[in-house]
Amino acid sequence: MAHKPPLMDLPIQTADRGFYAGFSKDVAITSKILIAALIVWAIAVPETAATILGDMNGALLAAFSSWYIYVVALFLIVCVILALIPSTGRLKLGLEGDTPEFSNFSWFSMMFGAGIGIGMLTFATAEPMYHFATNPSVIMGEAGASAADNVTNAYLWSFLHWGFSAWACYAIVGLSLAYFSYRRNLPLTIRSALTPLFGERMSGILGHTVDVVAVVATILGVAQTLGFGVEQFVSGLHRIGLGDWLIDAATGKPSTAGVITALLVIMGASTLSALSGVGKGIKWLSNINMGLSFFLLAFFLLFGSTFFGLTALLEGLMAYIVQLPKLLFTVWSSDGVDGSKAAQLASWQGGWSVFYWAWWIAFAPFVGVFLARISRGRSVREYVLGAILIPSVMCFVWFTIVGGTAIDLTLNGGAGDAISGAGQQNQLFAMLDFILGSGLAWMMAVIVVVLLLTYLVTTADSAILIVNTINAAGAEEPSGRPHILFWGLALSLVVGGLLIAGGVGAIQSAMVIGALPFSAVMVLMCASLVKAIVKDGIREKNGVQSVHTES
Repeated sequence: MAHKPPLMDLPIQTADRGFYAGFSKDVAITSKILIAALIVWAIAVPETAATILGDMNGALLAAFSSWYIYVVALFLIVCVILALIPSTGRLKLGLEGDTPEFSNFSWFSMMFGAGIGIGMLTFATAEPMYHFATNPSVIMGEAGASAADNVTNAYLWSFLHWGFSAWACYAIVGLSLAYFSYRRNLPLTIRSALTPLFGERMSGILGHTVDVVAVVATILGVAQTLGFGVEQFVSGLHRIGLGDWLIDAATGKPSTAGVITALLVIMGASTLSALSGVGKGIKWLSNINMGLSFFLLAFFLLFGSTFFGLTALLEGLMAYIVQLPKLLFTVWSSDGVDGSKAAQLASWQGGWSVFYWAWWIAFAPFVGVFLARISRGRSVREYVLGAILIPSVMCFVWFTIVGGTAIDLTLNGGAGDAISGAGQQNQLFAMLDFILGSGLAWMMAVIVVVLLLTYLVTTADSAILIVNTINAAGAEEPSGRPHILFWGLALSLVVGGLLIAGGVGAIQSAMVIGALPFSAVMVLMCASLVKAIVKDGIREKNGVQSVHTES
């Protein structure tokens, strides 16, 4: 009811002593059992695991493709409306006197590094190149494959997958958590965002279930990102001459020894960083990431196809903005005829757009909690601009300058299939080889490998810290060092086990499965947030307390 203050106390039972002191045993133990079972299954019977996960993934994508399309559209619409309405846009994520903990640069660096950094190195080249070869316009006969008239289409779809919709998935979770944690003093954990709908029941089994779903989705979503990053990192190590043993000669992909070595380096560093907390290791690593990213971008601006890329940026951005309202709600259904345009479009959408929406949703509990953790004191409008618009523009620039150089070299620069045929994890290195020659390309490859490492470490250590926060009933700096070590090891084994079981495909399948229940939680979060903001507005008009007061 809006005539009385909202719920501002959500007790979550935590252990008083012992190994789980300060942690919710219901959430921590249950989530550990589920993740451990997945690890044992993937390592003990890898072929069976890969087959079953693949079958489940295919069934879910076929049954829930329209669900994923529509819910992601909902997340973006809710964020934009809340930012644009003057009364809601001015709301502060905190108390009246709260100010941001981090500078704008550090805030953006941490947000960008945790949310998407690795993908920039893997997909800024690979995705535009793929869509340049085929996309819905090519399937429908409206553009030529790998032809000049297909460049804008390549960026239209790249922007759709890495732009406003992707970041809205993160933003809606972070906005909900920041609102309820910093205005109502509720724990910084997923269940708090559903209190306007379910009230004190979120203290019990229902709340535990929501947090467990969030932990499992987080581990699988981060595993997906790390899986791509590990493959590129191993390829980079091989490129700079650390040994042929890193690559499987038969497949050309990272060997089991290469994957294990990379995970030991990455997860060892990330666990140490997570132990130091957000304000130290993660903050400094994020700043290093951003500095090296700008250096790499400056390199492509100087030596890449800058004019081609900027032209693609303007034309692609215009097409994206004009067509976004339509693309948000476009669902292609198969007619059941193999090889038909309808079947091809449905297959393409399931493998790209629907897969991406599931990926961002699986990543959302981790990035959302992290965004909330670093965004106290900012207004709703400032938060939405910082969490959706600015990172999207950064992605657009990266994709057009870096990926545009690859397309231009393929289309006009005589590269042939030297880049497109290199494989996803090698395309960036192949492009550097073509531009610079062996000597300078080796130096740039070293920089890319270092940047990959820092992005991988930032993503992994942020995820470990956030999973620990959820397990610790929202404690922002949980003290359980053994639990940080456990999740660092668990994340390593999930990535390694699934990579060995079936490569990145097995991780993709597990991630899509884990994302589905959390997508339902996110829809409830939207409804809960809107309900809370509307009722808080009524409370303020009637002089009823709507925010907590510091004791």
